[in-house]
Parts: sequence; structure tokens; C-alpha cells
Amino acid sequence: MERSVIPAEGEAEVGGSASLPDHASAKPNSSHTPSSNQFPYTKQIPMEDLQAKKKRVADFLQTLTAPGRLSLKYTIRETPIPRADGSTPEIEVEFSGPDVPLLLSRNGELLLSLEHVAAKILRYEHEEHDRISFDADSFKVLRQRELQVAAEVAVERVRRTGQPYSFSPMSSRERRLLHLALASSGLSTASSGEGSRRFVILYPEGEKPPAEPSREDRAAVIRQRFRRR
Repeated sequence: MERSVIPAEGEAEVGGSASLPDHASAKPNSSHTPSSNQFPYTKQIPMEDLQAKKKRVADFLQTLTAPGRLSLKYTIRETPIPRADGSTPEIEVEFSGPDVPLLLSRNGELLLSLEHVAAKILRYEHEEHDRISFDADSFKVLRQRELQVAAEVAVERVRRTGQPYSFSPMSSRERRLLHLALASSGLSTASSGEGSRRFVILYPEGEKPPAEPSREDRAAVIRQRFRRR
């Protein structure tokens, strides 16, 4: 049965005047490829301008919520105040609408994927991805509670078995939450892996994590892998 789609709309709360810098609202140059004209968030805009960042995020979301695509509304907010979890997002996007369950299915896979794409559009490094936050129906608050429970279970297991425990890969924000949740146990923790495959390891009492390679060393390993292909 064909599902009817409610025309989507987006709201961008800019805190005061809704005007944007000239360079953020300029029309695409005629030298751009057709794909660049169709997706304006691919244009080159100075990233030091917060309004330009919000404009690029809004352009990206408009391509997803156009009629016939995802039936969602969204609000874009500035968040200059650090959160209790230690993160300091510059931009928050809150979704609502009939297709929110699609965003949150499979443990928020689509929601987090869209957040990841937006971070890439803003040219954030992987460890800076928590500078932008996508949420819907308080998903991240509930996820934080799940991580707290997972941390408690892992601490009990490591103390009982005397063996390190590896969590599943997760975002930099969730790894930070997990480190904070595990800190009260007094056990050592460390992140391991590359990119989106990084995960947290909890070590038994008295065992210290091995030295973590520097970012330059990890980058050299990745370059070497590409040379071999």
C-alpha cells in the first residue's frame, strides 16, 4: 500500500534577526556542476561564520524533507552553553513529524548517520563531531541512560572475570559519556580503533591501557593502506 507523505517544512531559529551573510545566501556560480546547484550545501562557505554553518545544515535538511521524501519538521538552534555531559555543540537540530520513528529505528541509526553527514559538511574532524547534535523525542537522553546501565554491567563483569571488556563502536559523544559513566569505578578506560569504528575498552584493576598512537601515526597508517591498494 502506498504511503501518503505529508509535505515537510523546516524552521531555523537563529536567535534574533533571520538575515544571513551575503556570502551565505549568494546564488551558485555558473561554473558549478549541476549536482552542486541541486545541493547548495556543497558550496564553499567560510566555516568561521556560525550563521553560514546553520545555513549549510538547513540546505542539507531541505533536500531530505522536500515533498515526497522524509516527512519531518526541524528546528535549528545555537547552543553556546556546555552540557552536563561535557559536550559543547555549536548547533542543535531537533526533529519532529510522522517520520521520526524512521530516524530512531535500529538504535537511532538514521538520526546519527544524518548527524555524521552534517558534521562532514561543516568539515569537522571526527573527534569534533559533537559540535553538532541531532535529536528527536529525547533519544539522546534515553541513550545516555542506556550507556549508564551498560557501564554498570561492564564494571561488574570486569571485576568478576578479571578480563578487559570492549564495548561496541560508537560516536565520540557516546564514548565521552561512557568514559564519564565508568570514571567512578576507578578502573582504567581507553578508546581504540579508527574513525567510526572506535570503541571503549574497560580494563581490570591494576591493568593499564597500552599507549595510544598519536593522530599523526594513525594518519600515516591510513595513508600506507591506500598506497597498497
